[in-house]
Amino acid sequence: MTALTKPKIWTPGDYNAFFGFGTNILVNMLVLTGLLRFVLKMPDDIVFGRILPAMGLMMCLSTGYYAWLAYKLAQKTGRTDVCALPSGISVPHMFVVTFVIMLPISISTGDPIKGWEAGLTWVFVQSFVLMVGGFVAPYIRKITPRAALLGTLAGVSVTFISMKPALEMFMNPVIGLACFSVILMAWFGGLKYPRGIPAGLIAIAVGMLIAWGSNLFGFNFGGLSGEGVVGALSSFGFSIPIPAFDHVFSGFDFLGIILVTAIPFGIYDLVEAMDNVESAEVAGDAYPTTRVLTADGVVSLIGCLMGNPFINAVYIGHPGWKAMGGRIGYSAAVGLMVIVLSWFGIIALLLALVPVVAISPILLYIGMLIGSQAFQETPRSHAPAIVLALTPHLADWAKVQIDGALAAAGTSAAAVGDKLGMNGVLYHGLEVLGGGAILGGLMLGAIAVFIIERQFMKASFFAIAAAALSFFGFMHSHHIGIGQSSTIVVGYLLVAAALALSARRVVPSASEVGGGHHAVPEPAE
Repeated sequence: MTALTKPKIWTPGDYNAFFGFGTNILVNMLVLTGLLRFVLKMPDDIVFGRILPAMGLMMCLSTGYYAWLAYKLAQKTGRTDVCALPSGISVPHMFVVTFVIMLPISISTGDPIKGWEAGLTWVFVQSFVLMVGGFVAPYIRKITPRAALLGTLAGVSVTFISMKPALEMFMNPVIGLACFSVILMAWFGGLKYPRGIPAGLIAIAVGMLIAWGSNLFGFNFGGLSGEGVVGALSSFGFSIPIPAFDHVFSGFDFLGIILVTAIPFGIYDLVEAMDNVESAEVAGDAYPTTRVLTADGVVSLIGCLMGNPFINAVYIGHPGWKAMGGRIGYSAAVGLMVIVLSWFGIIALLLALVPVVAISPILLYIGMLIGSQAFQETPRSHAPAIVLALTPHLADWAKVQIDGALAAAGTSAAAVGDKLGMNGVLYHGLEVLGGGAILGGLMLGAIAVFIIERQFMKASFFAIAAAALSFFGFMHSHHIGIGQSSTIVVGYLLVAAALALSARRVVPSASEVGGGHHAVPEPAE
């Protein structure tokens, strides 16, 4: 393709990526709708009339922008394999803003609308953190080793992306394993299905066939019923987003509570977006970090001003959608799909027709691909650093599971006390190691890489940075403040001193740490 030729907007591979990424987005929308209706007890007129239409507008703007960015990259480079960055509602934030901000305020005020308003203000604050941080992020990315960036990303993929769909599959193996085999044979095994039908669509069709077919024999593997479909039809309607400025600024009454989580999660977004941009560059598509972060901030701000209390983010998974053939069109097509689903109230109907377990294998595939990328696209000698970068995420995931189990039993870790430790559950260790896991994994991975490369002074600087982040609660803590995790701070400072002293005695290795700048071969067509 010459520089004068217009890039193709749609290719056959975009069908695969559209159904794969579209089902990913669909799952997130279904979960989000359930949180709003059944956890927050939000009125349906707010859910279907205000929040979902605003969310649809935000996601359409985001996916459209990243499709345009991919078009410009393809036009500039003359390449035909450029894949747009995937984006959508930030899944970790979806749960944080629900359970940490909106639910407590809804309960304390007795008014779910107040919880909604606090969520809007939370996104308002985070949007500006993203926009300002976008100008700093490229410098952080430049000095940070690739193994650290991809290692902490792999930690997210192994735990919070892969585990839930894997567990769902084995809780319902008749549908889950059947659909998983469809995905594996196509996207890892290279099997082509008849007439080029996308594997994601076949997996969903297989899941629906087993689910509805089992109903005829009284098994009901998918948990679906005709009554559920009839009930879902009542959610049909048409709603467009309208400004919610008054609700956004009403939420400032809760600003003290909001800032405790909005600022650290804004930083989390910065690091996560850097990781995902790095992942895309490894796959062959180099996008400008500043533009990506500021775009997330701008579209999130627009969304919250129209009534959406959930922030936008670039998703993990670009290499996966690219590997299955996604290019430019799939991103814009998903944006249009979201508009239709959210403005016409179709989400509830889809939830009644498609068993969620049929979609889980697609999410597990993405987790597998991103987790393996950290090892495949970095020097073999850096593998121990990647494993170290995984550990904070494993701790955080385990803590979330324990907290959920104890809450279901009507108690908490604080109430149980030393009994957890007496039974071999080192809860406090999980709490400290898992606090701020995305930053913790990044810093630990970077320190380890520089030690492996015998660049001890650089490792010392990262240890000092880790001490500073821990002091203010951005790492190894679940609360921001001054003097947080003091023992951790002392530990990192001792490590920094030891590394600085050792730097005088060790000759650096001849190899260089890429920090995101290793040459990447052009992917094969």
